[in-house]
Amino acid sequence: MHVPNLLRTMPEKDSYEMMELEKTRTETALYDDPSRMYDDPYRITAERGLQLGEAADMYGDVETAEEHGYVTRGLKSRHIQFIALGGTIGTGLFLGIGRAFTTAGPLSLLLGYTFTGAAVYAMMQSLGEMTTWLPLPGAIPQFCARYVDGAMGFAVGWNNWYSNSLTLCAEISAAAVVIQFWNGAVDINVAAWISIIIAVVVTLNIFAVSIYGEAEFVFASVKIITIVGLIIFAFIIDLGGGPTRDRLGFRYWKNPGAMKPYMADGNTGRFFGLFSTLINAAYSYGGVEIVAVAAGESENPRRNIPKAVRRVFWRILFFYVLGSLAIGVLIPYNESRLLDAIHSNSPGGAASPWVIAIYRASVPVLPSIINAVILTAATSSANAFLYTGSRYLYALAQNGQAPRFLLTCSKKGIPYWCIGITASISLLTYMSCSAGSQVVFQWFQNITAITAILTWMSVSVAYIKFHSALRAQGISRDTLVFKSRFQPYTAWFSLCFFSIIVLFNGFYTFPSKTKKFDYNNFITAYVGIPVYCMLYLFWKVFKRTRWVRPEEADIQTGKAALDAADGHWPERKANNWWEKIWFFIA
Repeated sequence: MHVPNLLRTMPEKDSYEMMELEKTRTETALYDDPSRMYDDPYRITAERGLQLGEAADMYGDVETAEEHGYVTRGLKSRHIQFIALGGTIGTGLFLGIGRAFTTAGPLSLLLGYTFTGAAVYAMMQSLGEMTTWLPLPGAIPQFCARYVDGAMGFAVGWNNWYSNSLTLCAEISAAAVVIQFWNGAVDINVAAWISIIIAVVVTLNIFAVSIYGEAEFVFASVKIITIVGLIIFAFIIDLGGGPTRDRLGFRYWKNPGAMKPYMADGNTGRFFGLFSTLINAAYSYGGVEIVAVAAGESENPRRNIPKAVRRVFWRILFFYVLGSLAIGVLIPYNESRLLDAIHSNSPGGAASPWVIAIYRASVPVLPSIINAVILTAATSSANAFLYTGSRYLYALAQNGQAPRFLLTCSKKGIPYWCIGITASISLLTYMSCSAGSQVVFQWFQNITAITAILTWMSVSVAYIKFHSALRAQGISRDTLVFKSRFQPYTAWFSLCFFSIIVLFNGFYTFPSKTKKFDYNNFITAYVGIPVYCMLYLFWKVFKRTRWVRPEEADIQTGKAALDAADGHWPERKANNWWEKIWFFIA
């Protein structure tokens, strides 16, 4: 009888003993009892494909898998690598960073993005190890439910979903702000721009994950090229290569200063200024965990995900750390045009320190180009957050913590109910029509920044428990495809760092000698904490869940089908120097 090509290409490994046994039997005859194949993800994967094999492994039988369908592994290596490098770089790096800069000064901005970047990278190392072991759709809620507590999976899943849904609104609102930078757009009702952007991002998500991947590949390429260009531009201008031939050096670090006092004088004020940049940096880094979310739809995830996680380091270093340094040498923190644009909620790139720096350097053409890139970044980020929000909802449904109909996928592997429900939240963006786009953008930014940090804390806790589960179940970390360093101390570091930010992120709202208690900002600063706790307690009481013991943690369900497919992914071999460079990049 015919033997599927997949079985012919499977490597012989100890972990594949069951698969090798079934291959031998397949060469002679089918199972005597056909129903037995329903319990064998290796066999299903070999005979009927990875998509059905994964679904049957997750749901326990083929009938359920065929009823609901499953997501497909349609994201290529270049999609994953560029999503990791620039997928969720949105308005935070172009617009939001200006507010932190004028509040705290250049050195505080640089240190804030560096410190937060170090904690984010530590968290991503933990997440990368778990995701490479078990690359599931949505991933994070499933890790928390399996390794920590079903209640934590419920809390982090719904927290992530509403966070991504509101960030989707924030980015759409920001895009509407950016469009108004051009004079011709000012007189057009902002609802028109919002409608167009919503239509674009829904279209990119609803047909096939490969379309989303191609769009993010293009968007990320534009953002990466722009940021690299801006950093080179800053280097040239700083050394006196601009039209004015004025060598800037670090003059603005001396006058008006490197660290601007905030809320107090002296060292106390400078420390407050530094701390204020951490929450802004968290918003800019928000969505960095999209690599793990996309792992469930990635080709060859055990090769592509570790590579993408390692790229996060360079993303943090080049885009955020060097980007914040570049802004600090180009303009002073008391730049009047930047302050006026922020205070008056000026549209688009007018509130971007990058655009102000270009104006000061007397380069007249670039502001409109940069504004167009900021619009691209906002649209791209909205596209990414619609994708991640829908996959978190899908993961909740897989956990049995959301309605079962959300598991339904199209023939192309798109969970269309999840996308439709997540996209419907974007209608909140129409509040911009009355409240003003910039004001609404600020509301959403404040609310969603804290939810991103709570997600990162949950990832750190999940990894600590995953680390214990591996040890308790006799699995050596030396056998892992991706083994992060200095664990579990790396996870403990990120957990402690983010806990401090969460507890004190609203310090500026408390009363002092010079101001009253700011209850509006206090609510937006801390509302995420009680929401998360209420979600956790609700599921804890409703389902009477308990803390998962390491030896009982489910670290296997969903893994067998992926193990069976590992040898089927084609090996990439470079035939010339250009392909070597491209394979290194993507």
